[in-house]
Amino acid sequence: MTTVLVVNVNTTQAVTDVIAAAARSGVSATTRIVALTPRFGPASVESNYESHLSAVGVLDAVQGFDGEFDAVVHAGFGEVGREALQDVLTVPVVDITEAAAHTACLLGRSFGVVTSLDRTTPAIGDRLLLAGLAGRCAGIRSVDLPVLDLEANPEVTVKAFVEQARRLVEEDGAEVVCLGCAGMAGVHEAVAAALDVPVVDGVAAAARLAESLVGLGLSTSKARSYAPPRAKDVRGWPLRGGEAG
Repeated sequence: MTTVLVVNVNTTQAVTDVIAAAARSGVSATTRIVALTPRFGPASVESNYESHLSAVGVLDAVQGFDGEFDAVVHAGFGEVGREALQDVLTVPVVDITEAAAHTACLLGRSFGVVTSLDRTTPAIGDRLLLAGLAGRCAGIRSVDLPVLDLEANPEVTVKAFVEQARRLVEEDGAEVVCLGCAGMAGVHEAVAAALDVPVVDGVAAAARLAESLVGLGLSTSKARSYAPPRAKDVRGWPLRGGEAG
C-alpha cells in the first residue's frame, strides 16, 4: 500500500480535516492518506511572514512523523516550503499550487485561480512564475474571505467562489479554474456545477500526482538543486530530529 503524507501549512485541525477529505477523493483505494497538522505555526497562512513561519512547522511535522511514507503533499497554495522538503527527503514531494496548474495545463490552453484574500495573489503569482507556469495563467482573483472564515458560512463562500470563477472564464479568458486555497476544497463541486469548464482542486490533484510518481518509481532529482544539505552546526535548530542535514 502506498502512503502519502498530506501536510497542512497551518495549525488549524478543521482545515486539515478538509484537506484530508480532498486528498482521499483523488487517490485510489489502495493508497493511504495521512494528514498532518504542524505542532507550531500560524493558525492560517495569509502573508509572507506567516508563510515562512509555516515552512518550519511543516518540516517539523514531516521529520517528526513516526512511520514510513512514500510521498508528501505540501498543502499550501502559493506558500513556501516545498523546496526545503525536497532537500531533506528522498521520496516525491508535490506542492498543490504546481499540481493544480500542471493539471489545468493538460485540460485547456489557459487557467485561472480563485483564492481567499487579495493579498495572497502576488505570492501565488510568484510560485507560478518560479514553476514556469505563469504564462498559462489568465488571472488570479480573490473572494476577500480569510481562510478560517471559508467554512463559517458555506452559502456565502460558495456564491463568492462561483462569482469570481465566472469572471475568470468570461472576462479573463480562463478555460480551466483552479481552487487557490487548500481550506476551500469542498467548494469544487459547486463551482464545477455552475460553470461549463474543468475545475481543479489542488489537493486532490497533488495527491494523485504523488501517487503516480510513486507508481512510476520516480522521485526528486538530487543532482543539484535539491541535493541534501551539507552537514553543519545549525544553532538553536527547533525541528524534531536534531541536525538540519
